[in-house]
Amino acid sequence: MIPLQIGGHRIGFGSRVLVVAEIGVNHDGQLQRAIELVRIAADCGADAVKLQVFQADMLMHAGGEFAEYQRAGVTDANPREMLRRYELPENELHEIVGEIRSAGLMPLATPFSTRDVLRIEAMGLPAIKIASPDVVNYPLLRAASRAGVPLLVSTGAATINEISSSAAWMRGWGCAFAFLHCISCYPTPFIDANLCWITEMKQKFDVPVGFSDHTTDVISGSLAVAAGACIVEKHLTYDTKAAGPDHSASADPEQFAHYVRLIRLAERMMGSPGKKVLDIEKDVRNVSRQSLVAARDVRQGQMIREEDLIVQRPGTGIPASALPFLVGKLAKRTIRGGEMITWKIVSDAA
Repeated sequence: MIPLQIGGHRIGFGSRVLVVAEIGVNHDGQLQRAIELVRIAADCGADAVKLQVFQADMLMHAGGEFAEYQRAGVTDANPREMLRRYELPENELHEIVGEIRSAGLMPLATPFSTRDVLRIEAMGLPAIKIASPDVVNYPLLRAASRAGVPLLVSTGAATINEISSSAAWMRGWGCAFAFLHCISCYPTPFIDANLCWITEMKQKFDVPVGFSDHTTDVISGSLAVAAGACIVEKHLTYDTKAAGPDHSASADPEQFAHYVRLIRLAERMMGSPGKKVLDIEKDVRNVSRQSLVAARDVRQGQMIREEDLIVQRPGTGIPASALPFLVGKLAKRTIRGGEMITWKIVSDAA
């Protein structure tokens, strides 16, 4: 698998997990609230902050309907009216991106139309995030691929065949990309997280795979890392009880900081590829591995048989794995019962 390079960040197994704080519409349409969330993201240890770039009237048809989770959190008459309240003007988007960079974080954004892709390009972002509904949006994916930066594509509510089509399109366009496992339910019940799909997609598509997390469980991100996720995205809010469509499925500052700490612990525990004996294991290895020991006296010149041998700790003599090679050798001298055998006291049969 070829890892992605996003800005100065290498994305792939063995590299630092990219933790993305998704602001989404949790800024409530207010510039200062968005800047506050950027600073919270930095304090919590995130690597990147993601915005949503959209124009309500272009994104939503007049006949659009609320999802159930949205209906519970808003009082607007329809989705288009709701989204208008969360639109950020161009100058404010640029100001927020500047704040993200000043905080030492990576700015990312999700477009919802081909026109939005151009707005993101104008901000010079190092990657583009594609929301789950647009994994099958050919015009949007094609426009985003032309931006010449990697795409991070969420896969919620998509079939494996739909994801395969998306992968084929992006490969055909020569576009670098990663998939993000995602469950399109807000919040996602823990039992429905299906983190095993991370491994499934890595094996099927041979690209980096991350996790866009909509659960409310603080452990989910670290479990995703243990399952192989190299990107973890999580909604960040200032208050999970605030009015709005996404606050209740988001993490507040305390939860997000704990969430990131667990991810960092998980990635450290994952270690690095290449199974080997660690220095900290050598002591136990030496005292607990097994050696071949004489079960009884073996006279000089006598051929060693398997019944002449027992296996005992420590592993400082001929290892038990060498039994087939020791059987049939001759004793150079009498070997006493209970003596640990070495290669120096045996020879090949004539």
